[in-house]
Amino acid sequence: MSLRLLLVVMSLLAAVLAAVIAKAIQLFLPSFGPMPAWVELAVLVTLLFLPLVSLLFYLTRPLRQGLASLEAGVLNFSDSDFSASLPVRGSPEIRALSTHYNQMAVKLRQERYTLHQRELILDKVIQNSPVMVLLTDQDRRIILANRETERFFGQSQLEGLSLDVLLQNQPDAVGDMLRAHQDGLYQLKLGEGSSDTYHLVQGRFQLHNRAHRLILARCLTRELARQEAAAWKKVIRVISHELNNSLAPISSMSHSGRALLDAQSDPRLHRVFNTIEERCDSLNRFIQGYATFAKLPAPRPEAVDWTKFIHGLSAQYGFHLQGSLPKHPGWFDPSQVERVLVNLLKNAAESGSDKEAITLSVIADDVGVQMVVRDRGSGMNPAVLDQALLPFYSTKHQGTGLGLALCREIAEAHGGQIQLQNRQGGGLKAAIWLPGRNND
Repeated sequence: MSLRLLLVVMSLLAAVLAAVIAKAIQLFLPSFGPMPAWVELAVLVTLLFLPLVSLLFYLTRPLRQGLASLEAGVLNFSDSDFSASLPVRGSPEIRALSTHYNQMAVKLRQERYTLHQRELILDKVIQNSPVMVLLTDQDRRIILANRETERFFGQSQLEGLSLDVLLQNQPDAVGDMLRAHQDGLYQLKLGEGSSDTYHLVQGRFQLHNRAHRLILARCLTRELARQEAAAWKKVIRVISHELNNSLAPISSMSHSGRALLDAQSDPRLHRVFNTIEERCDSLNRFIQGYATFAKLPAPRPEAVDWTKFIHGLSAQYGFHLQGSLPKHPGWFDPSQVERVLVNLLKNAAESGSDKEAITLSVIADDVGVQMVVRDRGSGMNPAVLDQALLPFYSTKHQGTGLGLALCREIAEAHGGQIQLQNRQGGGLKAAIWLPGRNND
């Protein structure tokens, strides 16, 4: 029954009941003698009120039940509970409200599920992003920190910690970067011979009526190194092309000139042509060495048996193996990594170190593997450490400056890195880190 029909029925019933009571008063009250009009009115109202209240209570019961259900549903909405549905019953108006409520509950459930899925996707992206993500509140307390941030600080579960307390044990450069109020590039000197360039971007937001600061820091060292290597490779290719264009006719003309000589020719001409050919061959070998760096093929990782790999390495350069080898096979391109270790061992042997002091250690964990070559030679001064991994930079008289640059290129092609550090007491530590099979 609709509310309008309910009101009409109640009005009709009230009128009928009032007429019946009035007629009863006219029939029975005169036997008690004449009574004032106000008494008759009071008796009429009293006799009419109770039946009308009872009738009203009975007829409005579905309406009250429907409104109570709607009230409970609205309270559920205020508590972010969209799981309850209302029974569709009662008057058409109540049924319509219940239907709209149920439709709204379904829509809100779907939107909350979609929002939850988006949050999961966003969290997955943030947690696996190579960019440091750090969110702090107005009290500089960490609200959110992704895995890259935890890896950077070497600590898990950063949420809830104070950023100022966390920075107390960090280098000053890290504190200066994370306390800075301007976006830009920051150079972090993390150790001897090791520095990283970070790009800092930050913003301020209002969350739950509280000021929050979002910090995004991305390490650009590898990207800059990749671009730098690409630039060097382009230069090498251009130079090699021009030199080859010049060497080819020189070598051809030298052979042609030698063919024109006879037994009566001046012996000095033979020496001239010999010198030209030797220099052409030497220059050609020089170009081929640079071409190796410029055209380094992509690594082809495979399972590598450590015992066999180290045995083959020891046949080329002498060293002492420190510690035991990993139980699980390595995962890298054996020919390229062997080239790296041979180069590092060769440098250690040429550093003036005793052969007994040249060591190699292999340490593996769940993330990757680290191979470290140590010696007790002369080491490197800070200026050389900063430039040692750059192409064409060499402190050797006959060096090409490509050995360590090629080592860095191979390590980074595997997704790893190489670091050079002077040792206390003299000598150098050269460490190459490569990611594991599940982290490449």
